[in-house]
Amino acid sequence: MSVKRRNLINDFEGNGFYLLREGGNHSIYTDNIKTIPVKRHRVFDRITANQLCKQAGLPPKF
Repeated sequence: MSVKRRNLINDFEGNGFYLLREGGNHSIYTDNIKTIPVKRHRVFDRITANQLCKQAGLPPKF
């Protein structure tokens, strides 16, 4: 199962994260405590999406 990048970003933004800056290959999201780099792929596999949620301190959603 794949997860669209937009769905992952909406989940982050719904939990208080915002776009800090655009890097070379990543978009950097932060909540002023944690900083999470998100690659600019259109879709992620479920495992990668849940790993990003874990890094952000969110429960796995996908």
